[in-house]
Amino acid sequence: MNTPETTYVLSPVELDLLELHLGGGTDTLTLLDRPVQGPVTLTDAENTPLAVVGEDGHATALKPIARAAGPHWDPAVRRGAHDVAHEIRREVGPVGDVLALLVDAAPTRDELDALDGLVAGAAAVLVLVPASRRHPEPGHLGAPGLARVGTVVGDAVAAAFDGPVRTVVVPWADGAGLRWDDVATHHGADRVERLADHRTPPTAERVARLSTLWSREVGTLYPDAVAREVEHAARGARSEGTVVFFTGLSGSGKSTVAQALAAELDDEGRHTTLLDGDAVRQHLSKGLGFDKASRELNVERIGYVASLVAYHGGVAIAAPIAPFASGRARVREMAQAAGRFVLVHVSTPLEVCEARDRKGLYAKARAGEIPEFTGISSPYEEPTDADLVVDTSVTSVEAAVAQVKNLL
Repeated sequence: MNTPETTYVLSPVELDLLELHLGGGTDTLTLLDRPVQGPVTLTDAENTPLAVVGEDGHATALKPIARAAGPHWDPAVRRGAHDVAHEIRREVGPVGDVLALLVDAAPTRDELDALDGLVAGAAAVLVLVPASRRHPEPGHLGAPGLARVGTVVGDAVAAAFDGPVRTVVVPWADGAGLRWDDVATHHGADRVERLADHRTPPTAERVARLSTLWSREVGTLYPDAVAREVEHAARGARSEGTVVFFTGLSGSGKSTVAQALAAELDDEGRHTTLLDGDAVRQHLSKGLGFDKASRELNVERIGYVASLVAYHGGVAIAAPIAPFASGRARVREMAQAAGRFVLVHVSTPLEVCEARDRKGLYAKARAGEIPEFTGISSPYEEPTDADLVVDTSVTSVEAAVAQVKNLL
């Protein structure tokens, strides 16, 4: 298939929209509430061609979208709308009433107690869980947490309901013009109920007050003037910032582990910034080459931004190749001046990295088409000071994330 010359690099939000569309969740592709004028090739931040959009606004897949780790990436629940609709309609028939339960917030006991009445009369139930690549707002569940509570709801429905129940993680992007009624229909549902809408007013009021309970206790314990000082000190307090710096060959799995770690830490309420090597090349280091001096400057820029994040109490997760010990040492120095530094060497063997290559870069490097390619025509200096060494050819992404979290 000949691909058009025009390309469009997708943001994380737009990757969600493309994934939803390719799975059959929308009729035409809209990116950030703007219809795409085809023909155009859509790529990720690594410049991997993912799909071609024709003049009709419909996208045709070229390569699979890279998957990450975590409960929201479990292939048993992260399934395309077309497959879900086909399966559920095969079980209940074309006229069976399929209810979609939208779980976009942590359900209280109220909502779980209301399940019996909600599912009564339905032939099947789809528990739809929105999952976004975008970082959640502080205090809100991210995609991993929503996937876990979605499973809780699915299990509760299955215990109270005789018909088919499916929990489905749906790629989602707020503010992009999506409507749950339409998306649920594409998944095979006849109607949608948002579970959080069945929270009783007293419970909703108690949930809304959660964020102010601490301030009220401070106001009760201290005189007004003193309470203001206590609250001021609490707002100014910051936890120790951390830079988690992944290094390894292209295709080693460092970006996948870094993305999964960022999602988990975000879900735990940590302020996390992900600085992936390929994405940084699109913005922070655009225009730099791949000679040693340019690579060192790229790594130094990443280290500088990461150290700023750490200085302000956040967690910066960086995942460049960073092939040279001197560059990594400079990053360590900057990071330790701002907070804590954790170096993770993703030591996946070269032959495994080469076999995984989605873009054919290793083949081009071996053919001499890409000069100074790390691991082929340019050296990779393996770190001797890594805090953790992970080989993703023998260690799962989930296990690797757990090992890094243990260090933190």
